[in-house]
Amino acid sequence: MDKNEDLKSFDRLVAIIERLRAPGGCPWDREQTHDSIKGNMLEEAYEAVETIDKGNMDKLCEELGDLLLQIVLHAQMAKDEGCFEIGDVIQRICDKLIYRHPHVFGEEKVSGASEVLANWEELKRKEGRGELLSGLPKNMPALAYAQAAARRVARVGFDWITVDDIIDKLCEEVAELQQAKDHRHKVMEFGDMLFTLVCVARRMDIDAEAALRACNERFYKRFSYMEKICAEKGRLLADMTLEEQNALWNEAKRELGDLS
Repeated sequence: MDKNEDLKSFDRLVAIIERLRAPGGCPWDREQTHDSIKGNMLEEAYEAVETIDKGNMDKLCEELGDLLLQIVLHAQMAKDEGCFEIGDVIQRICDKLIYRHPHVFGEEKVSGASEVLANWEELKRKEGRGELLSGLPKNMPALAYAQAAARRVARVGFDWITVDDIIDKLCEEVAELQQAKDHRHKVMEFGDMLFTLVCVARRMDIDAEAALRACNERFYKRFSYMEKICAEKGRLLADMTLEEQNALWNEAKRELGDLS
């Protein structure tokens, strides 16, 4: 393969993937389908997000490459099937970006970011994508979906006036959860409570998904510390009283710090 030997060239990447999928290429790559590797794209996206959370720019460079590989590979599969190729993907997103930024590529004037978002939704409506929530994939993680849905409807004014109003609503949802009489209603009220909590996060400019990931990481580190101390003392966590476990948890918080 001698097409564009520049290792920083996008065409080089496309040529490599094409070669892997071609007769005589890689047996594994040749037998893959959109469906068989669709999970890989999600996994690579999560890995890229994790490196952003950690602020590791060198690792982010690598992870973005892994994500780009998935995009080019899917495009090559589509080309093999006679559907479209990577150039069509690029043209479509370029056309969309230019069309939805008339204040940059045209003569339209905007006063700020909020007006840009309003214009974006209006342009989507003109494209026949008038339903605000129709573009959100149903298989998104539930917390991320709730956050995206709440953000979208707020753009058209479907929102509380202040964050205190949302917190009042959250208290109302907690009370309704406490009063739920059967499991079905408990599930419903718990979902309402979570959704309202996501709305609180949005108004406080908190990424709910990122906040929960950070919480999970802190929990992991603290619990691992507890297990490590138990192993050093020759004890099992399961044999400890709840008071002893809580004392060890507080020790982990002190030793690792609140932001660990």
